[in-house]
Amino acid sequence: MNYNWDWSILIAEPYVGWIVSGLGWTIVVSLLAWVVAFSLGSILGIMRTTSSSLLRGIATFYVEIFRNIPLLVQFFLWFFIFPELLPVDAGMWVKREMPMPEFTTAIIALGLYTASRVCEQVRSGIESVGTGQVAAARALGLTEWQTMRYILVPVAYRRVIPPLTSEFLTIFKNSSLALTIGVIELTAVTRQIEEYTFQGFEAFTAATVIYSMITFFVMWLMKKIEVRSRVHGMIGSGS
Repeated sequence: MNYNWDWSILIAEPYVGWIVSGLGWTIVVSLLAWVVAFSLGSILGIMRTTSSSLLRGIATFYVEIFRNIPLLVQFFLWFFIFPELLPVDAGMWVKREMPMPEFTTAIIALGLYTASRVCEQVRSGIESVGTGQVAAARALGLTEWQTMRYILVPVAYRRVIPPLTSEFLTIFKNSSLALTIGVIELTAVTRQIEEYTFQGFEAFTAATVIYSMITFFVMWLMKKIEVRSRVHGMIGSGS
């Protein structure tokens, strides 16, 4: 059976509007989840490198739990199970009255999962800083937290820009799982177009191109940031 190609559906209404809307939701979910992931992951990464065994233990426990549970399972746990564990009124609010529950849950689930990965990147960046700088900071009378704030963390961020770029890209791809709890993002829209038109090749080709464009833009942007933030003599010059 021959396949009837029809690329015109990609610029026809309402499908082009669906694609634009889905792309918008993908970007919004991904960026807000990244804010959660980067902020929380940075805090956890710092906690894992402190001298406090309590803080290290809390951060390690978080990483082991969130990193080792599949993201799809976490989406389901947050959306279907978590409201049932709350008091009745709170659970009903989360399920029915909370503004855009699917959207909010997707941001929380994706952000908390990615935070565990960002934590490890930040931790490795801090631990990669030479002990000589730490010793010099202590000799100058800086406390542990002052050393972390003014020396370790700024240098660590510069060193882990490449792996953070990878995590930033991954969060866009992982946002596609939000369709499982009802967020009509790009992948969900693509499947919807396929169901309405039976032009699956065209729809998924468009999604592939759009995801690729996002990837190339993020890589270009992060490369610019890496070059601008490079510390001469401490960071490899790269190409």
